[in-house]
Amino acid sequence: MSTHTGHDHDDIDWDAMADHLEREAELRVPFVEEALAWLRGLLLEGGCGPDTAGRLLDVGSGPGVFTALLATAFPQAEVVAVDGEPNLLQRARDRAAREGAASNMTTFEARLPDDIGALGNADLIWTSNVIHHIGDQQAALDALGALVRPGGLLAVVERGLSPRCLPRDIGIGRPGLFARLEAANEERYTAMREALPGHTSVVEDWPAMLARAGLVPAGTRTFLTDLPAPLGPEARAHLRDRLERNRETLGEWLDPDDARVLDTLLDADAPTGILNRPDAFYLTATTVHAGRR
Repeated sequence: MSTHTGHDHDDIDWDAMADHLEREAELRVPFVEEALAWLRGLLLEGGCGPDTAGRLLDVGSGPGVFTALLATAFPQAEVVAVDGEPNLLQRARDRAAREGAASNMTTFEARLPDDIGALGNADLIWTSNVIHHIGDQQAALDALGALVRPGGLLAVVERGLSPRCLPRDIGIGRPGLFARLEAANEERYTAMREALPGHTSVVEDWPAMLARAGLVPAGTRTFLTDLPAPLGPEARAHLRDRLERNRETLGEWLDPDDARVLDTLLDADAPTGILNRPDAFYLTATTVHAGRR
């Protein structure tokens, strides 16, 4: 899930994106449930039993969808949603109340990376698509790794495979639209990274980065989110949000013909629009890297 780190240098208005963040996270709940089952096993192997873990952090929690899952999976632990956006933290508290997780789930407002040292120690730190918004990714991992208690884990969700939602040939424009959008997004991503304060280039070998942070790499696993056609309305609304963001943010990296195709896909009334197409699906892969103290 894309989450807020407290900086506005990547031109993302996280508060305005709250509905999008919540919808996207809800679509990916099965992946998180699988990942947490894997992490519970890793905690047991490290001598920090999943039923004795006392404190968990969701760093860059956004609206708290994943935090509530952590609180449910570890009911004996204090689970803390950490984010720099107060309105997203309010959403996290509201969700905890709705899902019966308020008894062991709290929130903490913090800006990253400056406030990492104030978060306190934890048996499990989960951070999803946050580290790449920090200029010096290795320094952020070093700081988070220092908070992990002996036997505990730092779980970093980064990269995987970009979502796909339509066939290669969609009947409008030149085939291969989504491969070109992925390439354009990589260019935008590189520009975003280079503009971050304190930007430091690093080979994004996450297990090696966790090792440099003083942790023992505990494993890497990739989880599928596979929603076949025909999609329900919530998934379609999420896809439209993604396409609209591509249309708005890719700018110089977007081919003019592809921009026109995106306009057609965004048309809520057109049968060729993403809200109405019978061939729309949602397929993505999310990778979790774990390091043990």
